[in-house]
Amino acid sequence: MFEILKSGGLVMIPLVLASIVMVGIILERFWTLRRSAVIPAKLGAEVRAWARSAKIERDHLEKLRTNSPLGAILAAVVAHRQRSREVIREAAEDTGRQVVHRLNKYLNALGTIATISPLLGLLGTVSGLIRMFLVITTAGIGDANALAGGIGEALVATATGLVVAIVAYLFHRYFRGRVLDLAVDMEREASMLIDSLEHAPEAAGQPVRAVR
Repeated sequence: MFEILKSGGLVMIPLVLASIVMVGIILERFWTLRRSAVIPAKLGAEVRAWARSAKIERDHLEKLRTNSPLGAILAAVVAHRQRSREVIREAAEDTGRQVVHRLNKYLNALGTIATISPLLGLLGTVSGLIRMFLVITTAGIGDANALAGGIGEALVATATGLVVAIVAYLFHRYFRGRVLDLAVDMEREASMLIDSLEHAPEAAGQPVRAVR
């Protein structure tokens, strides 16, 4: 394997580095974008159960804010629960944009890798062809080994660039779709909490349970 990569020329160095970064981003995003980490089960129901209380303590609100991305949005709703629906929704949307921005972390880098990898492979192709033509101009077409080296460099670089680009592109699209799905679910939970605050009877004095 090392000999194959070595035959691709100097352009293989950035391609290998790009592939390492790509794998790191993919593993990190799989861990960060777990549904249980972004939208903990039953969190929305728990918050709706105590959010109307007039005795919500600041540490409970802060614990909710740091609980998860969904918790940060619900905390924004609860913090503005005494305001108008428009103000509450605007606060939730502002927090939601920040949360979605964090969920999209590193995806631009993954998209960049998908874009530049074929270009790096093309650069390796051009480099291999130049090397082959230089051999022809200096030694003619009789040196088959030298000609094969130039062709091999072109093919290996092209294939590696395409493989890295395809993998990066597929996971970039996958994670973009996953973030969108999570964002829609978080918006639905926020809307349910806003509706609960607006339509349910006031529960002043109701004890508050800390968010786990």
